[in-house]
Amino acid sequence: MSLSSFPNVEILKHTSIKEAFMMVLKNCLTLKKRHNVLLYQCTFINMCKSQNQIMSFKRTSSSSMESEDEEAPVADKPKTYDSKKLQYTKFSQQELPTIKPLMTPKWIVSMFLLLGFTYIPIGIVILIISNSMIEISFNYGAACIMNYSSPSNPLNTNNEMSNFMQNVNNPKTCNVSINVPKNMKNPVYVYYQLENFFQNHRRYSKSRSDKQLCGTSLKIGDLDVCKPQDSINNVEIVPCGMIAWSLFNDTFDFSTSNGPIVVDRSGISWLSDREEIFSSFVFPSNFPNNDVYGNSSQFIGGGKLNPNVSLNANEDFIVWMRTASSPKFRKLWGKINNDINPGLVFVNITNQYNVYNFGGAKKLVLSTRSWIGGKNAFLGGAYVVVGALCVVLGFTFAMVHWRNPRPLGAIAYLSWTRKFEDSDN
Repeated sequence: MSLSSFPNVEILKHTSIKEAFMMVLKNCLTLKKRHNVLLYQCTFINMCKSQNQIMSFKRTSSSSMESEDEEAPVADKPKTYDSKKLQYTKFSQQELPTIKPLMTPKWIVSMFLLLGFTYIPIGIVILIISNSMIEISFNYGAACIMNYSSPSNPLNTNNEMSNFMQNVNNPKTCNVSINVPKNMKNPVYVYYQLENFFQNHRRYSKSRSDKQLCGTSLKIGDLDVCKPQDSINNVEIVPCGMIAWSLFNDTFDFSTSNGPIVVDRSGISWLSDREEIFSSFVFPSNFPNNDVYGNSSQFIGGGKLNPNVSLNANEDFIVWMRTASSPKFRKLWGKINNDINPGLVFVNITNQYNVYNFGGAKKLVLSTRSWIGGKNAFLGGAYVVVGALCVVLGFTFAMVHWRNPRPLGAIAYLSWTRKFEDSDN
């Protein structure tokens, strides 16, 4: 860029350095615009370089030095840097290298086919592993209650079955047999499954006090979230809330023709729950389910809690307190660490949990596991369906591109180009 392209350049050429510098400052203060300031500064520097003049003024006296300092404060003051100013880096200025792939039809078709031929084998492998696992489910809720039906009390309606369950004097045990078709290798997991039980209900899921469970002492007034299971006779309930009050309390005893089957009830809860959420210093007290024949018998809900066992040691309670997200859910009850051979497995069930008043169902589930978890065909089916869809879309796009090819970046296909063509026609 030459000096002739700047304004007032002819005037600057025939003036001294001091006069030229003063003229630049005057124009800068007058314009007060950043791009004009830079323009005049560049003009002045180029002029000085062209004439090989030095940008330092010799002050002959102290008076002239003071006057020149007042006239040109910007030139003599040292540069200062703002500590809050962001340093220049490629990251802060968004100058890092980037990749902008060009999605051509060949790339699109190749990606769809690659995903399809990758997902389908994965889904088939997952389905094969899922089908190889053994899962046995038995609806014992209906079978056990009907063992106690009589002509005087046929137990045909949910109301009749619920009244039978609420009477603590009625027998609740029953014996059922489950057929095991194949050898079940250990460990065999024992689940109980509840249906039409909405643990995800807003009022139910919030009816607990995590501060109380972790050991923070709270008064009755601080347990409003647990109402109406917060206190009895002005004494706080530990643990409070409807979730703890409705604890599952059915029990199962397994045996075969060779003898009883031992069920391991330890290690069924999450380690993080035992160590972080439930305290070892909190023990059940004034729990309504423990006082079956006392003053609080009308508040009996689910299972009892041993007042001598801390909350973090009661793993059944910890598993139950982790609420489910759907009305049909399973919870781990125990583990069988021995193989179960094909044949009949006899189960003695204590059928105490009342699901009949809301039309629920109870099931006992025996299942093995693999590296993908329990028996579940949904994951493998999802992989196969998505993979097949990708393959179909890949071949469809390939056929469309083959029959109607189009050059890359063709201007004739742009929307505004078509508008001009239509207007010309």
